Amino acid sequence: MTTLEDLKKQAAEKAVELIEPGMVVGLGTGSTAVYAVRALGEMLQNGRLSHIIAIPTSEATATLARECAIPLTTLNDHPIIDLTIDGADEIAPNLDLTKGLGGALLREKIVAAASKRNIIIADHTKLVDKLGSRAPIPVEVVGFAERPLTLFLESLGARVVQRMAKDGTGNPFITDEGNLILDCHVAPLDDPAVFAQAVIGRPGVVEHGLFLGLATQAIVAMPNEVVILSR
Repeated sequence: MTTLEDLKKQAAEKAVELIEPGMVVGLGTGSTAVYAVRALGEMLQNGRLSHIIAIPTSEATATLARECAIPLTTLNDHPIIDLTIDGADEIAPNLDLTKGLGGALLREKIVAAASKRNIIIADHTKLVDKLGSRAPIPVEVVGFAERPLTLFLESLGARVVQRMAKDGTGNPFITDEGNLILDCHVAPLDDPAVFAQAVIGRPGVVEHGLFLGLATQAIVAMPNEVVILSR
């Protein structure tokens, strides 16, 4: 029986086939992106691919990439990325996305904005009619503004939950940039751009997890096939 992990792996391996020698590649963060990083490492090690350099979207991805012997670089040295492969928490029909459950939404959006092509990989459960249907909208905020921003986001109709670390300490989750994440549970969004504009304009908000107009394609593993969706 095919599992969701099998489907994630299928989508990731399909996406990695798009990488060509000489490319600067963005490496995403999250459970599906892990499969892409491992597949890329295997292609480099067995000689199927060569002469690529990668920019990771999180410290966790950087660590995995080094373990897979993938050469890394930075945006300062390579500010234009040829192709980024990353996952998503939700994919709308127009390829707008919700991202950030892996905690790397800020770096992910920076990398996405610097990329010529953004390839999203996912299993079919991530497809939704409207963003906000199955996942909260993460909002990365500076710690100084946590309480007033919680009240502000609640005024927009969100049920706000501060993300906590998974280490059992009871401490807040801290992003790679030293910020907090407020997970906003909302009703399915008819117009995500309106919510996004309201949120990003508030002082203390660093970034939100609505990735609007950034995805080029989505490679989605269905139970019986892998489909490619294009904007």
